[in-house]
This record gives sequence, structure tokens and C-alpha cells, in this order.
Amino acid sequence: MTGTDNGREAYAAERAELARLLPPAPGTDLPPGRHEHHRERLMNLIDDDTARAQGRTGADAQDRARERAGRPDRSRLLRPSFLAPATALAVAGALVLGYAAQNGGPAGTGSTGETRSVSQVLLRISDAAGKGDALPIRDDQFLYTRGTGRDVDLTSGKAVIGPLEESESWYSQKPGPQKKLGLIRQGGHTLPINAELGDSEGTRPGLNRPTYRWLATLPTDPRQLLDYFDEITPKFEGEDRDQALFEAIGGLVGHALLPPDTAAGLFEAVALIPGVTRTPDAVDALGRKGVGIARDDERSGVRTEWVFDPEDLSYLGWSSHLTRNTEYGKKGDFMGDSAVIETAVVDKAGVKPQS
Repeated sequence: MTGTDNGREAYAAERAELARLLPPAPGTDLPPGRHEHHRERLMNLIDDDTARAQGRTGADAQDRARERAGRPDRSRLLRPSFLAPATALAVAGALVLGYAAQNGGPAGTGSTGETRSVSQVLLRISDAAGKGDALPIRDDQFLYTRGTGRDVDLTSGKAVIGPLEESESWYSQKPGPQKKLGLIRQGGHTLPINAELGDSEGTRPGLNRPTYRWLATLPTDPRQLLDYFDEITPKFEGEDRDQALFEAIGGLVGHALLPPDTAAGLFEAVALIPGVTRTPDAVDALGRKGVGIARDDERSGVRTEWVFDPEDLSYLGWSSHLTRNTEYGKKGDFMGDSAVIETAVVDKAGVKPQS
């Protein structure tokens, strides 16, 4: 739904009110970013676990990466993780940590005041997104994304924080099913992004391949949009369905190239999901503080926060941590983060945008 223009004076007043709720942004000239790192790390985790179960010694990680480049990537789960760094780790955490989750009540929606507060913030973010300018992109072009972030390695049985690493991705906008979806460059290696697992004829535009053309066809009414996501988001036994919808939308926020009307509708749809909260001290991988929109996955004990710039409400990145003690760590322990550095449209995969 297109953001409503309440006039410059009203908009300025809303911005001022929001600024009072937030801590000042840190003084840093570093740019934002992060993406496909989670996909590679999760694949390493799966391979290492399989190797231990079969009594094999660990294989060379580089050889595994080359092997995976020729087959569909299992770790992209519900969507390409380079488009969804915030959700890639959260969904992976739900799968890895789920069996260790302690018994607990359903996710709380908080007080009426808290619900009203997060709804107001999301409406402001929606309004800002609806007023944004869409980057022009053709079907023969690529969405370029550069980012940085940290992962947590769980192979030892405890959460081990990895280093801050940068990666770049180029994602095809071609219509119809595609077997080669783009390229990912990280750690000096450039690999293809292949079709989703099971897509023998190629992956079609949709939740797993959110092209601009597909996104422009989505309903913009928040309730209709949320209902549609409920239809197209895969269902798993025992999952928190509200969390699944939060993650599905999070897979697009800030990492797909969203038409302004679609972006506005998505944020208003998030306001309809029970359990979504506002956090005043959210921080991305570069240490920038901003507006936090979060939800706790009670099944895995992981909270994921989306971080937005306190000035223009643009997406900065995400962070994640444990909400209770688990065998992998204690309540409050870090579980990964990211920051967006650059998003652009380019004519060829593997080529950086012109400065």
C-alpha cells in the first residue's frame, strides 16, 4: 500500500518523535553489508555433521565448495540466502537448535502499549519505503549486493563466533525458470548460484527467486499480502507459523529490490504478525545503532532483529542472539549479524557497479 502523504510538517514531527525513542547513531563512515556467507557456513555444518556420522575425516572446505557449485544448494532453505542474510541464520538456527529447545509457552505479543509502539514504528518505515525511488532494472540485468557480517559455527557443540567477512552477489532478473541464478564471490572464490534443490527445469520467480518483476505482481494490501505469504511459504510440522511468516518477509527486506508499493505493504503486513516487537538498541554488524524490529523464535530460542537507520528508516542489517540458555550457549549470546554495504543494478554478473 502506497505510503500516505500527511504533509511535510506531520512527517517531520513523526521523525522527531521517533528520534527521541532511539539512541544516537555511532559516528562511523564505514558502509553497511552481508549475505551468502550463511549459506556456505551452513553447508559446511551439514557436511561436517554428515562426515562425523559416517566416521569420515573432515574434507577440505574448498573442495566441498567446488563440489557444491555444480549442484543445487540445500542450505538456501526457503529462499536464496544472499538476498536474506537476516533470515538465513535464523531459519538455520531454528533447524539446528530446534531439537534442543526447552519447553516454554508461546511467543508473547507484549502489552497493548508495546503492540501499539511497534505498529507505529512499522507504519513510519512503511511510509518511508512507499516514498522511496525504485531503481530501474531490466529483465536482462542483475541485482548486485555487497555486504559484511559474522556467523556462528555450531560444529563443536558450542557457538563459536566467526570473523567479519565481506561477500558480493549478482542475482539474475530473467523471467521464467532458470538453472543459473547468479554469482557469489567470497574469500577470493567466485561460484555460481544454482537452481533450488529439486528444480530440475530451473527455479521460477517467486519466494525462492524474488525478481523485481515478480515482486511487482504481489498484492499491496497488508492483509492480502500476509495471507498470500501464508499460502506460498512452506509449512513444517511443529513450526511457529507466525515466525515462519516473519522470516519469509525478512528474506525480502533490504535484500531484494522492492517496488516502493510492495515494500510499504510488506512492513504494514509485519505489523499484523503477533509477537513482533520494537527494540531501541538494535545494532548491525558494523556497530550502527538504529530502529530494531524483532521477533523471538520460541522453538529455537533465537531472536532476530532487523535494524533500520534512525534518520531515513532505510534497512541497515540484522543481528541475532539467544533468548534463553541452550546447549549451544547462554541467554544473550551472539548468534550472527550483518550489514548492507551496497545495492546496485549491473548489466553483467561478476562486474562491480561503476563508482
